[in-house]
Amino acid sequence: MVRSGPGPGERVSGDFVLTMEELREVARYAVESAVEVLPLFERDRPEDRRPRSAVEAAWVFVDGAARTRLQRVAAVDAHRAAREAGAESARHAARAAGDAASAAYLHPLAEATQVGHILRSVACAARALELAAEDDPGVGERHLAQACERASPRLVAVLKRYPPVVTGPSRVARLMASLDGALRSA
Repeated sequence: MVRSGPGPGERVSGDFVLTMEELREVARYAVESAVEVLPLFERDRPEDRRPRSAVEAAWVFVDGAARTRLQRVAAVDAHRAAREAGAESARHAARAAGDAASAAYLHPLAEATQVGHILRSVACAARALELAAEDDPGVGERHLAQACERASPRLVAVLKRYPPVVTGPSRVARLMASLDGALRSA
């Protein structure tokens, strides 16, 4: 979807137009999964509020505030918290929170790497849930199926503006590629 100029509330800085409402939809989709796994991190590191702050920063944007340094700083802080977590499930839960906060910064560039802003939070949450269930891949697959069900037509339309992700070697990359394929075929 390429237009010659921006309309009200639209931002052009790349290959196509993304509206703030579309960005809020992406951030909502990401933060809904992060919220689900936040307790996995908080059980591991109850004194560390950085992932919770990232989730809160994502909701601030989703609820209508401008995207600001709040989301960027909270995202970086949550990723730092992930590196310090003890349990692997907690690390992925913190990454999901950080990715949710950074979803507000999806760029309108037709690059597969941008799809991470849309789907990586969900994939990290799925991996966290798998690990918490003794590395049961069925748990992650069920999370992806639920994520497909809650994906709005607007979210899918945004996703389809980007090239498909390339599957990487990690479980999170494979989960993200699986989700990407499922949403595109819906």
